[in-house]
Amino acid sequence: MPSDLSLNPSAGTVAPGTGPSEFDATKARKQSTMIIRRFVRHRLAMVSLGVFLLIVLFGFLGPLFWTIAVDDTRSRGYLPPSAAHPLGTIQAGNDMLAQLIRGTRLSVQIALVVAFGSTLVGVILGALAGYLRGFADSAISRFIDLMLIIPQIAVAAILVRAVGGSWYMVALILAAFGWMSVARITRGETLSLSQREYIEAARAAGAGTRWIIFRHLIPNMIGSITVNATLSVATAVLAEAALSFIGLGVQSPDTSLGLIIAENYSQITLRPWLFWGPFVVIVLLSLAVNFIGDGLRDAFDPRQTKVRA
Repeated sequence: MPSDLSLNPSAGTVAPGTGPSEFDATKARKQSTMIIRRFVRHRLAMVSLGVFLLIVLFGFLGPLFWTIAVDDTRSRGYLPPSAAHPLGTIQAGNDMLAQLIRGTRLSVQIALVVAFGSTLVGVILGALAGYLRGFADSAISRFIDLMLIIPQIAVAAILVRAVGGSWYMVALILAAFGWMSVARITRGETLSLSQREYIEAARAAGAGTRWIIFRHLIPNMIGSITVNATLSVATAVLAEAALSFIGLGVQSPDTSLGLIIAENYSQITLRPWLFWGPFVVIVLLSLAVNFIGDGLRDAFDPRQTKVRA
């Protein structure tokens, strides 16, 4: 017959097998919770995330608060900064702040499209090469090597000139030349993961290639995929700015931060606010995304998954 001590919770002692384990207080947290907490503790990444969100809000919500249209040319010629035009006007009379808002929005859109497209292509090709191996691996790897030796900026500039300089065409062309590093990293991780026991078990259970890649391999590489996608945003911002600066990127009537700099860099000594406005936004955007990527890399570090509550 059980004693009163094992039945009475207030007695301070629980008989073996009748209550929760003494290790319940140190139960391992969910991996997603640990990742979020590690990222939040990364102060530089959190500050950078705030800067990135402010830039995005500036570009996408700016027109709601700044009512001067980007094509308003009522103020002819250059005007210095004032209450009516905080960043002055360009030679055609357009308000520089309105230009900067629109250029920021389109540059962010280009960067996000490039990051998504290059990551998608790179992950799929890299996973196929690493899992299938053999001829498929050799063919995809040689194609990656071929793409890497092509002068990407030069070819991208030629293609932009051939098909037009709208922002979405620039984004698609940059994405077509930005997936190779993602594919190589994904291939290497796939080669390692494909030897794990759960992949062997999936094969033994009759799972097909598509199921294993999309349900087992890619979800287990989400950390590196996220980090590389984040860093692709910064790379795309700089690549677009370089193309637009030399006049082979985004073309009018579209605009971008690089195009604004290209149109106003000659005024850097006489009217420096026309140059430094878009330049500072480009620098802040690139630095913020890179530091966010550093924070995500630390947060996804698999060596820290044993943290306990």
